[in-house]
Amino acid sequence: MALTSYLLANYAILLKIFIFRRWRKKGRSKMNFKSIRTIIDKEWAEVFKNRMVLFTMIFMPLIFTVLPLVMLYFTGQEMGDMGGVGTADVPAEFLSACSSDMTGAECMQVYLVNQFLLLFMMVPVIIPVTIAAYSIVGEKTTHSLEPLLATPISTFELLLGKSLAASLPAIFVGWVSFGLFVAALPLLGVTKSVINYIAGPTWLLAIIIAGPLMAIASVNLTIFVSSRVNDPRTAEQISTLFLLPIFGLLFAQLAGVVVINVMVMLSFIGGMILVDIGMVYLGTSIFQRENILTRWK
Repeated sequence: MALTSYLLANYAILLKIFIFRRWRKKGRSKMNFKSIRTIIDKEWAEVFKNRMVLFTMIFMPLIFTVLPLVMLYFTGQEMGDMGGVGTADVPAEFLSACSSDMTGAECMQVYLVNQFLLLFMMVPVIIPVTIAAYSIVGEKTTHSLEPLLATPISTFELLLGKSLAASLPAIFVGWVSFGLFVAALPLLGVTKSVINYIAGPTWLLAIIIAGPLMAIASVNLTIFVSSRVNDPRTAEQISTLFLLPIFGLLFAQLAGVVVINVMVMLSFIGGMILVDIGMVYLGTSIFQRENILTRWK
């Protein structure tokens, strides 16, 4: 937990420095948070009227939360039969993730539930893509972006407001889903050793840090894609390319190539920070006030 707090503090500092430098380059001394809040309120008021967005926000996290709980419940029911399960039955590559006090059955449960970690990482990718796609493409088709660009708000404030409007609900839903998942574990008879692993640094790094980083990247990719298409579903389909790294981790772990642990997750987070910086610059370059009205056709 101390490691997670340390990383969160440093990530907040880096984010603050990055925003300050971007803001200073624009020649502005003060950020207008009221304008950003206005954009967020406007985005939420419009986007949450869309049934597809609401469906994605409610049912997808619900499914991703229930699936691992069902798996843990049935494996827990079979604990008696699994009493003969030893560490030899667990893939050798994964044994390092099991603590010394775990039984073979508990280690097997940890191995199985670790695959579902990647489901929780999909939540902050899919939800903001849906929100941003319907928001940006909708503004293009209804020509509601022109009045917004005529206001004194800066391009950076505009993008920051849109990014937060799409990312915050996804991050919140992802955290709530994980919280409900952990809270339900004791009710299903999951042992303390398994719960401690799920609530340990690997999962916390993935949910608390990697998730928001992927949300930022997916939103900025959606901004880029939505500026080139006129159908929100097309923007969604292309923007879900950010699911490929998650599926890559899933298949790599199933194949025994890698084991998702703290070091792997830290490496993943480091890569996502670089991707975020690149995507923020890419997204910002699309929103050039002088050309945007002629380029978005």
